Amino acid sequence: MKEGIHPEYRTVAFKDAGADHIFLIRSTVKASEKTTVDGVEYPMVNLDTSSLSHPFYTGKQKVIDTGGRVSRFNNRYGKKA
Repeated sequence: MKEGIHPEYRTVAFKDAGADHIFLIRSTVKASEKTTVDGVEYPMVNLDTSSLSHPFYTGKQKVIDTGGRVSRFNNRYGKKA
């Protein structure tokens, strides 16, 4: 690899605000905030959702009746026989 053209690859703290949990992951993302985890300071990126707070992973996802929508669409715009 060429020297000086690649971003710094280091451990970054990703904080999920909804679940109030911090993930430590190696990344090249640029972060302006910092946080301390177990006595070590890391750059921090705030997240809106993660696997701990996303409705799909938590089981709180709402099921939408797509069958009714598809049949209505086909009735209006479907192929005419």
